This record gives sequence, structure tokens and C-alpha cells, in this order.
Amino acid sequence: MPPVKKALFAAFLTCTLAAGAQEPTTRHFPLPDTVSPELRAMIAEKPPAYWNFHPKNEQEWKDWAARFASAADQYLPQLRGKMDVSVTSEKIGGVPVFTIAPKVVQNADASRILLHFHGGGYVLGAGESGTQEAILMAGLGGFRVISVDYRMPPDFPNPATLDDAMTVYRELLKTTPAEKIGVFGTSTGGGITLALTLRAKAEGLPLPAAIAPGTPWTDLTKTGDSYFVNEGVDNILFSYDGWLGDAARLYAGGKSLKDPLLSPVYGDVHGFPPTLLTSGTRDLFLSNTVRMHLKLREAGVSADLIVFEGMSHAQYYMSADAPEAQFHFSELARFFRKHLK
Repeated sequence: MPPVKKALFAAFLTCTLAAGAQEPTTRHFPLPDTVSPELRAMIAEKPPAYWNFHPKNEQEWKDWAARFASAADQYLPQLRGKMDVSVTSEKIGGVPVFTIAPKVVQNADASRILLHFHGGGYVLGAGESGTQEAILMAGLGGFRVISVDYRMPPDFPNPATLDDAMTVYRELLKTTPAEKIGVFGTSTGGGITLALTLRAKAEGLPLPAAIAPGTPWTDLTKTGDSYFVNEGVDNILFSYDGWLGDAARLYAGGKSLKDPLLSPVYGDVHGFPPTLLTSGTRDLFLSNTVRMHLKLREAGVSADLIVFEGMSHAQYYMSADAPEAQFHFSELARFFRKHLK
């Protein structure tokens, strides 16, 4: 089990078992021999006990998020050292962000910026605990990355998250041409990436040069084949009917879950920039990803899709040593270098 997952599992287990969460009923399939040993080991792991945790009140949501952040923060110094990156905290337009920079930046990349939004179901990943993917992108991809520590429920439901995302993007536009800005993120971060592009388009702002939503949460409702086919197969998210569905409703703050700024698959994506999407064959969000890819293609957008064999949700960044992770971030780097000026 990767170090970060061990730490997070322990944190989740402490609070969920105390809350009476049930053990999952798994569906067993042969381990694929078509993946790397590192990914094969992740595929072999049991699903987490916390998948069916249902926080009863705001304090339980906050306590859970705090445990997540504490566990991740213990692992991140090791990852930063391994990736040889520096991390500085600041505020952009009053919104806290972390700037992650590799030790060496190619001359062509010096004026380029990647804007990052972390995952975590809109409830997890506060502070530096949400920077793992950004660290890997900076270290393996060689880009300067700005990771946004956006507000989240229960204190700040929709539209606070997207408001923060837009604030940072607008501020970046004051000093950096849109043609030099790329936007990416995984899961929730992928959903925010798409929602930001929809809102920037509606507000008449220049759109980023390229976007890369990884296994994006494009539909907060339980709609799409893989929510059912991969239920009990995905050993990360496991099922929509656990904490995930609760988080969707908490984030929506009473709005329709099919509002395009909550579920971007229902938005008008004509005129979107080139897009690279990523998922896996065991990913609960596979349908979220392929439905979005098809919608973009139907709108005439240049959109590519990578689907990893045997992979559950977001496992492409859960082990820096996995060849799949190195391939993923090298592909993102190649994609952004192709489309950013």
C-alpha cells in the first residue's frame, strides 16, 4: 500500500469505525497482468471501510476532513523531497494558494502557469493536504503549478468553491495571457476545471489555452453506467451511496445537482479549449469521464481520452513510482507544452 494511502486509511478508519460504518461487500475479479506491478498491488487492495461513512452533522464532516488533512500532511514532506520541488504559500485575490516549483524549469515553460484544483469530493483536501497531485505535476512534468486552497462545505457550500477558483483565474489573467495558462485537477478538481471554463465562457473572459480534467466529477447525480457497473469494483470510491452522495448534496447547498456549474456534463461546451481527460476501467467515474469526452467531441472540441487498464479512481497519482503515474504526468506535460504559448 502506498505510504499516503496507508496514512489516510488509518485516519479514515479511526473515525468511520467509531461511527459504525459497515465493511464493504466487494466484487472479485482476476488481477490483470497487463499493468505494472505497482498498479497491480493497488488493484489487489481491499476497498476502504470509510466508503459508507455518513457524517451526521457539520462537526463530523469537519473532524473527518481534519483527520484527512493531518494524515496527508505527514506524507507530503517526503513526496516534496522525492520530487525535488519547493512549495510556497501566498494569497491571490485573497484566496490562499500554494505555488509548487520544480528545481529546474525549461526556458519555454518559464512564463507558463498551470492552475490546479485538488480532489476530495468538495469536502476533503484543505490546506497543503490537497497538493499531492500538484507536486507530482511540478516534479514529473517540470511546470510551475499554482494549487488553489478553495473554500469547501460544510462552512462554505456552492458557489464558494467556484467563486474562489474564478477569483484566482481572474487575477492570473491580469499578469499572464490566457494562452499561457493551463488548468487541471482530478475528480472534484476535474469538475472545477470544467465548471471554471463554463463560467469564464459565460462571463466573456479569455479561456485557458488547455485543460486536463482527470476522472472528473461531471455529474453529481447517480447517472451513468459506471456508477452501477463499477460499484464494488472501484476500490477507492467504491459506491456513490456512501459518503460521496452525501458530499454531492452538501456541496450543492440546495441547488439542483444537474446545474451545469455543479455537473458540467449538462453545460454548453462549444468553444472549449483543447481537453485531455483521464480515467480507468474500474473507475466509478469512468462514465463521468467518457460522457464528458463525447460531449466535447460532439461540440467540435479537440478532446482526447486516456483510460488506464484495471485502474480505480485517481490511482494514477497514488504512487509516484508507478509507471502509470509517470506516463500520466508526462502526457499532461506534453499536452500542455503543445497547447500553451
